[in-house]
Amino acid sequence: MKVIDKTISQITLPTPFAVGDVHVYILEGELLSLIDAGVKTKEAWEAFQIQLKEIGYGPNDIEQIILTHHHPDHIGLIEQFPRVQHIIAHHQVNRWITRDTAYFKHYRQFFKQYFTLSGVPEDLLAGLELQESTLAFIGEGELTNTIDDGDILPGHQEWTVIETKGHAQSHLSFLRQQDQILLGGDHLLKHISSNPLMEPQEVGQSIDQRPKPMLQYRRNLEKCMELGIENVLPGHGKVVRHPISLIQERLKKHEERAEKVYHLLDNGEKTPYQVCMELFPKQFQSQIDLTMSVTFGQLDYLEDQARIYKTVKDGHLVYAKTVNW
Repeated sequence: MKVIDKTISQITLPTPFAVGDVHVYILEGELLSLIDAGVKTKEAWEAFQIQLKEIGYGPNDIEQIILTHHHPDHIGLIEQFPRVQHIIAHHQVNRWITRDTAYFKHYRQFFKQYFTLSGVPEDLLAGLELQESTLAFIGEGELTNTIDDGDILPGHQEWTVIETKGHAQSHLSFLRQQDQILLGGDHLLKHISSNPLMEPQEVGQSIDQRPKPMLQYRRNLEKCMELGIENVLPGHGKVVRHPISLIQERLKKHEERAEKVYHLLDNGEKTPYQVCMELFPKQFQSQIDLTMSVTFGQLDYLEDQARIYKTVKDGHLVYAKTVNW
């Protein structure tokens, strides 16, 4: 447990994931709020109760839960608080905590269809399944309120909601303007890059309308620079102080990787899967979902710059350099 200031305390919880421990925050104000909720495990719940007691509270004191995004390590313990009247987040979080089976079917179909189109062989598609083991770490509940960019956090009038899509389509951060502190979820982490992750288009939209998370992520990093944020309280790792230099470093690394992808097309067109294999020769088989997300991020970025274009040939999506760039 770490006291950040008189109204913010950081609690650190274990996770079973490679990312390691996750931070949640106790926010004091008109209401006592929990920002994010760790994973749904006995170990996380026990660690939470011990650290909450150090601040002088118990689970019955938590009045509302506010979530930065829908990933399992941020929404797991939402069922554990008997006095909570409100669970608040971006509207897209709701389909995860309500176990929306229609959306999960849509999710699976998108990845199978789009990755098949992208040249991913059948034997690797099994790695794209939405695993029941992952869903086991997600708490069950339902949002009572939804928030979005520009809203004020209920019970915390000094905090403003900032849209920070990219790492997740549901990702929001919370800014206290008086001292430019950002409760940042996974938007900006000091020790690792937050990967912009692919997600399906909304139900009813065409597959061509899928989100482009790398473009969103870069825009929202640039927005954070423009806002003059002084400190980021992250979901993982150390507090990011004076984050402009780190943001610039992240943006530069995106551009360097995109340049590498651009030159992978020097000898002609390639499917996204072929690009992925060359970009991640040691990781693509075991992490096809993550490596393809990163690959598409770079392809989307280069296409947005009009340096490459895509077409469908022989049933597969292919990318090639734009002539006379």
